[in-house]
Amino acid sequence: MNQKNLYLLCCLFLPIFAFAQMSKVYDNLSMTSKLLDMERKYAVYLPPNYESSERYYPVLYLLHGAGDDQTGWVQFGEIQHILDKAIEAGKATPMIVIMPDADTKVRGYFNSPDNKWRYEDFFFEELMPHVEQKFRIKGEKRFRAVAGLSMGGGGSFQYALHRPELFSSACPLSASTGPLTLEEAKKWVEWINKDETIYTPVQMQNWFEKYSTTEYLKNMEVSKDRNKKVRWFIDCGDDDFLFEGNSLVHIAMRKKEIDHEFRIRNGGHSWTYWRESLPVVLSFVSDAFHQY
Repeated sequence: MNQKNLYLLCCLFLPIFAFAQMSKVYDNLSMTSKLLDMERKYAVYLPPNYESSERYYPVLYLLHGAGDDQTGWVQFGEIQHILDKAIEAGKATPMIVIMPDADTKVRGYFNSPDNKWRYEDFFFEELMPHVEQKFRIKGEKRFRAVAGLSMGGGGSFQYALHRPELFSSACPLSASTGPLTLEEAKKWVEWINKDETIYTPVQMQNWFEKYSTTEYLKNMEVSKDRNKKVRWFIDCGDDDFLFEGNSLVHIAMRKKEIDHEFRIRNGGHSWTYWRESLPVVLSFVSDAFHQY
């Protein structure tokens, strides 16, 4: 084959090869939840070469904030562009990213005080098994991470604290760390549920102790079991209205001698801040995926 024909052949197949290498994002997938009695949507990022390989990948569960849905990190967080760039530069390992919707009917990632709305249970008992079977995901602790912003940062805190045996890393960004007092907890529940449900004092106390990050940390016993150890990266802007809660969690973790990275940068509660945080998060969780 002469050089001219070889050149023409390369030109013919190069677009096909390039297309095969591209990552994919699907932002309107859904699954049926028996626990919530409804369809739940989620988005997924599939790394380059996913469709042309048989490889299994680590997974990052990436949680959105209040007012957004499963498309938030796709549309405003630019997850595809940022992760593609990080993988190409060798700063992040190829991974699958799952982005669930937590803003339908009841806002947030938690169960309700009376346990009639069980989003946290849905996440672990239905969503996680569903996606880890549907996609080629490595179902081991060291290959699973969770991160999120604002309301999703609160979800990241609670999920990794409640189920440390499931996550290698957790990265709450500008996190809503939950109510600081029982009275605040009552206002939180009103905001989340948007109804007039009246809960018993015992229900509210239990909910507060479970979903206030500072309260949960105060009462928890720190396990020495390596299988329950989580790598923490906490990031919040110095102008963020949630700065106090994140600082208090940092102090509480220090008192409990829980290893963690705590970063304060210039900035507020904005997508500009979170887009700058995302490459650091991707590198941080990749360290665990790679056996740091």
